[in-house]
Amino acid sequence: MTQNKCVLYKKMLCYIDICLFVSVLLTAANGPTDVEAQIKSKVVASATAAQRILKEVLSVANGGPWGPWSGPEFCAKGYYATGYSLKIEEKQGKGDDTALNAIRLKCRKGNNSPSTGGTILAQEGRWGQWSETTDCPIGEQLVGFRLQVEARQGRGDDTAANNVNFRCRSFNGGATNIIGTEGFWGKVGAWSQTCPLGSAICGLEVRIEPNQRRGDDTALNDAKFYCCSQ
Repeated sequence: MTQNKCVLYKKMLCYIDICLFVSVLLTAANGPTDVEAQIKSKVVASATAAQRILKEVLSVANGGPWGPWSGPEFCAKGYYATGYSLKIEEKQGKGDDTALNAIRLKCRKGNNSPSTGGTILAQEGRWGQWSETTDCPIGEQLVGFRLQVEARQGRGDDTAANNVNFRCRSFNGGATNIIGTEGFWGKVGAWSQTCPLGSAICGLEVRIEPNQRRGDDTALNDAKFYCCSQ
């Protein structure tokens, strides 16, 4: 490489570094808009493929920080979540605890309808056993949720999400009913938004930390639920 070409090459590298630095500053100031747009685009594409019309994304602020998001999973068109079951690892004593490992939604056209849409599961941690299904009162669907999450333990054993509760309501309104129990560790956080009238939970997405081998496993950390009008 000649001296002139070498100088030009170094200038190009410097320019690229400056551009990357400015990009990082803009991202820090304005948030990861491109990434958020891509995520929203994937969710919309998944909902469209499932022939669902999204009305709201339900989320909470106290979810755990570890692991990637799974991507969304939806009930079939015309079906809504009317119940759920949890995969929970029992206390391990001196072993590594993970608590909540998965959430499975029961899809029905109506709680009192014989028409079943089966169940949906976005992703599953490897530890624990499935609970029995907890159902909404007859004629109601899931419309909101809250998570019980253990805060970071520093050098201690982290478990992140331990349990989830749901709110049930009739599709077109009325009083809400809370279903669910309490997990082993952590505080129960604030409720998510509630699905707008004329909609109910039709899908979910979860954040699960992969197996850490000899490290500290937490399994399920966070969740989002999707409200559909049809």
